[in-house]
Amino acid sequence: MTTLFFTSIYNQLHLQSNFIYMSFSPKIKYNNQPKRLAIKLNAKGEQFVVKGHPWVFSDNIIKINDDAKSGDLAIIFSKNKNKVIGLGLYDALSPIRIKMLHSGNEKVEINAAFFLNKIKIAFKKRESLLQTNTNSYRLLFGENDGFPGLIADVYASVLVVKIYSEIWLPYLETILPSLQVVSNSKTVVIRLSRSLEQSKLHNLINGEVIYGTLEDEVVQFVEHNVNFSANVIKGHKTGYFLDHRENRRQVGLLSKNKTVLDVFSYAGGFSVHALANGAKTVTSLDISQQALEIAKQNGLLNSYSGKHHILAGDAFKILEQLVSKKEIFDIVVIDPPSFAKQQSDIELAKKKYAQLAKLGRQLTGKNGLLVLASCSSRVLSQTFFDLNSQVLSNSNRKFKVELKTQHDVDHPISFPEGAYLKCGYYRFID
Repeated sequence: MTTLFFTSIYNQLHLQSNFIYMSFSPKIKYNNQPKRLAIKLNAKGEQFVVKGHPWVFSDNIIKINDDAKSGDLAIIFSKNKNKVIGLGLYDALSPIRIKMLHSGNEKVEINAAFFLNKIKIAFKKRESLLQTNTNSYRLLFGENDGFPGLIADVYASVLVVKIYSEIWLPYLETILPSLQVVSNSKTVVIRLSRSLEQSKLHNLINGEVIYGTLEDEVVQFVEHNVNFSANVIKGHKTGYFLDHRENRRQVGLLSKNKTVLDVFSYAGGFSVHALANGAKTVTSLDISQQALEIAKQNGLLNSYSGKHHILAGDAFKILEQLVSKKEIFDIVVIDPPSFAKQQSDIELAKKKYAQLAKLGRQLTGKNGLLVLASCSSRVLSQTFFDLNSQVLSNSNRKFKVELKTQHDVDHPISFPEGAYLKCGYYRFID
């Protein structure tokens, strides 16, 4: 695969203080040229903007141009004083109608320098992680880094940019070179959300290599001294889930000479860390046989002496089977996908979390460790931790909470809805 565009940009790109000078003819096709929109909000919407919240919903807008299109720059004026209180990008296809770029009355220009400065600030937040033996990280975490609907992950020398909204199409030729320079990546891959794949406003292809070359779609990288791989072209999201990195490291450090069960293992994040740190046996459980094969391959990228078993199938059913067989593990990790995609899912999600906590308790041996995680943003952290404690208390087993964690450093939280990940470590005292 070869470069499809940016044919001259990288030879002509210069960093001058906080400004990128660019002179090139991009091959990105975009049918709508962005314009400026004058917008006024109701009191509720205005309050959200003033407080720095990154979302403005459609029902908060009381005045807007009739011909507004996705990607237009929304200039938000205060209702009474008629002063600018924020800038954002208009999204015609989302109930979150304006994705905020800047809040406050400080005068800013939305240009190459603006985006470059935000990317530099984001990179600086990740510097402590990059001092470790780790070369994979999330450079941009959507709204939390000021880029709503845009994710940028780095795997070794490969930068994968996932776009979730049409709002970014007019600005890609400005943002992508900045991301490549700041991350010092040799290859850039574009990933598109399903809705964006159907859009006719661009000519991008999901999984397209837009800068550099890629000899193999499976890219190897390092996470705290442990080797992994990610399929950056066809894998979920950008190819891997980076948010649990610190939890994987913690579990690995606790796994020496232990038996470990990794439930909803996907590509074996917890499993491989456990094996690399001297686990006796590790069992990876996932519904996807393909994911389990990747987990096995990731394990083989490292040196280990333990045994790695895989179980394919519905996690709930297999866990019940293991309980009936009286199987016991020293460490049980349960990290399910999101159970609450929408508000109406919350009660069912809580029941599923409770069921998993009960099954995990039954499978964890004496003095064993049960690690329970949730990535459902609609199930709040306190609710999740309280639920776990209640379920674990409904037995004769005593336990203590050893640790509660959230996102790793490359997933910073800047607004309440941005916090989705929570993880509890429960040590049984037998």
